[in-house]
Amino acid sequence: MHELAITQSVVDMVAERTAGRPVSLVRLEVGRLSGVVPDAMEFCYELIIGGTALEGSTLVIEQTPGAAHCRSCGRDFTLDELILLCRCGSAEVDLIAGRELRVLSVELVAQSCA
Repeated sequence: MHELAITQSVVDMVAERTAGRPVSLVRLEVGRLSGVVPDAMEFCYELIIGGTALEGSTLVIEQTPGAAHCRSCGRDFTLDELILLCRCGSAEVDLIAGRELRVLSVELVAQSCA
């Protein structure tokens, strides 16, 4: 399950960038063609965040569709799986979206001023 290693990297990066301040929400973009299973990543996230600045935070995953461009006919089209074949029959296809895996935003726990 590579989702465990990927999720650990995300948690480590967020903890480092937020300098240990409590985090309430992490929003990720995960492309449908990235090979990452969002449900597995959410499960791993809950296992990993205990004892970190992210403990109690929520992980929100936005899945983006795959997209490609056909060099033969010029058509742009969406992909649900990694079969790079245009409706025109051409395999002269460039993948232009769907493999993303990035942190979109992080929200910190609001701290009251005393």
